Amino acid sequence: MALEASIDRRNHAQSARTNGAVVLPPASYRLRLNPSSEHKPDSYDDLHQLEFTPLLFSSLERYLPPTMLSMSRDVKFQYMRDILMKYSRDGERTRFQRHKEYRQRIISNYQPLHRELFTMHAPSVLVPAFVKAVRDNTEASFRSIMAEPIPGIYTFEMLQPRFCEMLLSEVENFERWVHDTRFRIMRPNTMNKFGAVLDDFGLEAMLDKLMNDFIRPISKVFFPEVGGSTLDSHHGFVVEYGMDRDVELGFHVDDSEVTLNVCLGREFSGGELFFRGVRCDKHVNTETQSEEILDYSHVPGYAVLHRGRHRHGARATTSGSRVNLLVWCRSSVFRELKKYQKECSSWCAECQREKKERQCISIAATRQELLKRIGNTSS
Repeated sequence: MALEASIDRRNHAQSARTNGAVVLPPASYRLRLNPSSEHKPDSYDDLHQLEFTPLLFSSLERYLPPTMLSMSRDVKFQYMRDILMKYSRDGERTRFQRHKEYRQRIISNYQPLHRELFTMHAPSVLVPAFVKAVRDNTEASFRSIMAEPIPGIYTFEMLQPRFCEMLLSEVENFERWVHDTRFRIMRPNTMNKFGAVLDDFGLEAMLDKLMNDFIRPISKVFFPEVGGSTLDSHHGFVVEYGMDRDVELGFHVDDSEVTLNVCLGREFSGGELFFRGVRCDKHVNTETQSEEILDYSHVPGYAVLHRGRHRHGARATTSGSRVNLLVWCRSSVFRELKKYQKECSSWCAECQREKKERQCISIAATRQELLKRIGNTSS
């Protein structure tokens, strides 16, 4: 996707007006490099049969040229859709449509056990201290309820015990329905053979609200360099570990910008998370530094929040069973901008180390040249 500071004047001169709206020729469709932070985007949730998630349009709107921001929602929507259609592949749109139809078949037939789960009522879902910290919306308020055992890993109490119990029973009810109807479902990811995608049986709107109202404000403060302030979509699911379920999870990174991982409970031992530093694609297999090592033991109701590119895994659950809620939060804007980045020193620890090493070499070379010149002058 071509990114420009604004649409050039020549293209403006060639644009036509229809019913007061500017209609631009396709070749001139551009986005700004930097978002308009003061602009409040429209909501596109009421539009149906979209090829892309409504949140993508809301997030992308801040990157429209200044002349477009005051246009009607319909004009802005068509402008953004034309850009997305131009650069998205037909296969991607086909997969999106098929998944949408698959999800609709489930929602049309599955009968929820706890319908109150499907709306986001904060006092019933979240512990009071967490709600207050997010409403105060300052770094100090967030840190007042959190621990940061190593840089970039934040742990805190989050979910009400009753909500955890209800979500566990809802997942069990869904699994029974899958078994009884022999409906073939998609599992959360390629690494987990057990668990369920919560978005697929009706919890997408609730998790969207959780991300928008609670995860994004925190991510804006702690993870701005990986799109924390522009999170606009998610993948929400539960994973199940135990002797008759997935036992462990190998070393990996998530397909997310920010990951929320909350233990829902049950009796278990083992299953610790281990973290080994943040890496970009280029450096994902590089060595771990001693200061990057962390082992974390799950506590029911407590959350771990981290960058998706923070390398981690889960040790074997040695007894009992453990169920965790995962929300992979994504930023379409960050992913698009990342295509144009040559290095990731703002967040990849290895890129930072390489940058410092280059700076040290450059400083040493400059110093050596200066000493050489001083020596020549003296002689």
